[in-house]
Amino acid sequence: MLNLYRRYVRETTDTAGRITDYDLIVPDTFNFAYDIVDAIAEAEPDRRAMHWCNEAGEHLTLTFSDFKQESDRCAAFFQAAGIRKGDRVLLILKRHVQFWSAILGLHKIGAVAIPATNQLLVKDLVYRLQAAEISAAVCTP
Repeated sequence: MLNLYRRYVRETTDTAGRITDYDLIVPDTFNFAYDIVDAIAEAEPDRRAMHWCNEAGEHLTLTFSDFKQESDRCAAFFQAAGIRKGDRVLLILKRHVQFWSAILGLHKIGAVAIPATNQLLVKDLVYRLQAAEISAAVCTP
């Protein structure tokens, strides 16, 4: 099993080997999508990352390799659409499995994902769009 956490956590132990303290080591260049998800995909491509199901009874098992491939595609799509590092993108994806690939894709290009529920009222959406200075919105019907 991959122990990625050791790259980002320094542990202090007592003489019995019990953890007594820890420090987080998070470099300025840390990117969850690349440094965690893609690292697991490289080391253990077939490892299950998620089992998704919906109220219609559909099921889908996704591996870390699946997430790497799909998030790479999302990142390329967002870049082609003009989304850049620092841009804020509102995601209203109504429990779709693509929500996770979209978030990871936005992380990869350094954009800020702002998740929102599909149950927001128009006034709530307008507020979020204005207050967060949204560059783009991705939503399902």
